[in-house]
Amino acid sequence: MTSQPLGPADYSKTPRYAGPPTFGLLPRIDEVEAERPGEKIDVKVIGIPFDAGVSYRPGARFGPAHIRQSSKLLRPYNQATNVHPFTWQQVADCGDLGVNPFNIEEAIATVEANADAMRADGAKLLTLGGDHTLALPNLRSLHKTHGKIAVLHFDAHLDTWDTYFGAPYTHGTPFRRASEEGLIDMTASMHIGIRGPLYGQKDLEDDEVLGFQIIRSDDYQFTSVADVVARMRKRLGDAPVYLSVDIDVLDPAAAPGTGTPEAGGMTSRELLNSIRGLQGLNVVGAEIVEVAPAYDHAEVTGLAAAHVGYEVLSLWAAENNGVTAPSGPAGDALGA
Repeated sequence: MTSQPLGPADYSKTPRYAGPPTFGLLPRIDEVEAERPGEKIDVKVIGIPFDAGVSYRPGARFGPAHIRQSSKLLRPYNQATNVHPFTWQQVADCGDLGVNPFNIEEAIATVEANADAMRADGAKLLTLGGDHTLALPNLRSLHKTHGKIAVLHFDAHLDTWDTYFGAPYTHGTPFRRASEEGLIDMTASMHIGIRGPLYGQKDLEDDEVLGFQIIRSDDYQFTSVADVVARMRKRLGDAPVYLSVDIDVLDPAAAPGTGTPEAGGMTSRELLNSIRGLQGLNVVGAEIVEVAPAYDHAEVTGLAAAHVGYEVLSLWAAENNGVTAPSGPAGDALGA
């Protein structure tokens, strides 16, 4: 008989600020395996403290710990979507993966092998970065299971540049490499929140050839969140989706703690409601990257990232509970 999922620490017995240093005060994987031997872990949260691929301000290697610290106030009921992300599925925090900080190619290989091993039992992965280089090994791993992946990429930047100082693997190149390797579904992939200066028009031309459509940050102002969600859902269809959230998709007012900030970004409300609008789609993996706590204050960026993770877990909990369409305000706006 399947036992009840092991959830967060008991808030009535342990103050949140004194709770375990895990995402949302959730149990560690060894605690789950000891208490629920042989039973499935639906979602594994893994931190990858790696930032050797950054091109401007470093510090995202400290992102996983900062996101976890900022997640302690998360509660077990998502009122926006009527979902219980911690009790409708078993979630476990797997700690951090140590990778070589001096050899990017070795680090990429380590992340891919680890993702393969962690997903072997059917679990979904929520990756806490770390810089955006991590998207490439995660996509390589998912491609082995799902084939071509629809990348839904929230970011201020395209991340489809070719090289930087001749280096093919940086946080600005993962989606070009992924497209070149045939990992992504070129009919279903999108960038959301793009803004800021580019090197030239060719950046956009190359990006289109690589298989991406673009919804700019300004589109949220000139249309609506509901319109953006409808466009995302139409493009993604029933494809397996990898949700990649670079926290710099948010305006620096909402996420100052990141390495390459750009003015004119989304609000956290727009981002969270965009993710809620994915409910019912086939999201097979997710990552939150580029949180650099040295530039944060009052946990502003960490809180935003923690809530993004919470909404991702809510998507998967809804799927686990048979919910096939958006619910709450997002569902109402879409007529679901």
